[in-house]
Amino acid sequence: MKMLTSCTLILLSGLLLGTLFKKMHLPAIIGMIVAGIIISPNMLNLMDESLLEISPMLRQVALVIILTRAGLTLDISDLRKIGRPAFLMCFVPACLEMLGTMLIAPVIFDVTITEAALMGSVLAAVSPAVVVPRMINLIDQNKGTEKGVPQLILAGASVDDVFVIVVFTALCGLCSSSSASLNSLIQVPISIISGIVFGAVCGLLLSKVYKSVSMTTMTQFLLLICSSFLLLEAEDLLTNILPFSALLAIMSTALMIRYQSADTAGLLKLKYNAAWTIAEIFLFVLVGINVDLRYALSAGPLAILLVIGAMVFRMAGVSLSTLKTPLNQKERLFCMLAYTPKATVQAAIGAIPMSMGLACGELIMTVSVISILMTAPFGAICIDHFSDDLLRVTKIFRGFAQKFWGQF
Repeated sequence: MKMLTSCTLILLSGLLLGTLFKKMHLPAIIGMIVAGIIISPNMLNLMDESLLEISPMLRQVALVIILTRAGLTLDISDLRKIGRPAFLMCFVPACLEMLGTMLIAPVIFDVTITEAALMGSVLAAVSPAVVVPRMINLIDQNKGTEKGVPQLILAGASVDDVFVIVVFTALCGLCSSSSASLNSLIQVPISIISGIVFGAVCGLLLSKVYKSVSMTTMTQFLLLICSSFLLLEAEDLLTNILPFSALLAIMSTALMIRYQSADTAGLLKLKYNAAWTIAEIFLFVLVGINVDLRYALSAGPLAILLVIGAMVFRMAGVSLSTLKTPLNQKERLFCMLAYTPKATVQAAIGAIPMSMGLACGELIMTVSVISILMTAPFGAICIDHFSDDLLRVTKIFRGFAQKFWGQF
């Protein structure tokens, strides 16, 4: 009964403060994070412990919904037209942010290069929970679609997280045991390639089932989300046999369904939009619940300086990725701003080094918390308020996209 009360409190407080912040012309997610901070064990302590124990699982469910929505929205043909910039956005900004952290952190903190790299892998992930829904809204409103700006960001942000999580896993092995370093690094490309293959096969099989068996859209939705959960379980079972990224597989599954039938993907997207209404509240309130302000205050201005420095490197990475493209300066600036928010991945993995007993664990947790508090509101506000000024609205997309992106 206490868990039901806690769930009700999460939904009501997140909805109330989210609506309040929205009326103040601020992103609703800020209100949801604030709601989580207020009801967390660090303040009012209104949450049942059993709910806190399953919060990582709930955040993972929300991440599944986010990545599936992204896959159902993206058109593979559009990605082919965008080409090189979409590929570079998947890893160049994250790599430069990790490099920036490796250069800055050892100077201002007592950490090794390896520990700084691990810290950078936590910081480097963009938040799909902030970026993906907003890019989907821009696509629906035809803002920036003439040159494929939201599609570019949507694809890059979705794969960026998977890339960073795989690198983080490898670096955790490197920090905990030097003998595992080579094997961990080799697993990075294997996980990415196998994840794409697993997802493509799963999506193809589901598409054939959808075409051959008469079923309602709700049944199709349940079949797809259950397949996503099975992929997550398969990732754990196959770790020692064939490593693969379940998150990338989930997105690839949705992409294949979209490729096989845009109509089916459109109907499924409506169901996932409805599911996201609830999942969004849970996700960001739980992020707030996991924020410990004592850690944030303990690191002080040095941690803030590190986050800002890493963000500058990330924006430089976005700028490099969009060089020699049809995007004008305003559109490139929008890409740089839209690629800054962090929340989901930092909340999910920020505490892992500390739970592993690593010397740098508490500092990494502190920096990850500060990065959430600083960049999630900043990125969300930039996307919401600057899209009208920096992006063009068009009713005709495909012809222009092919003209501008075909050469890339």
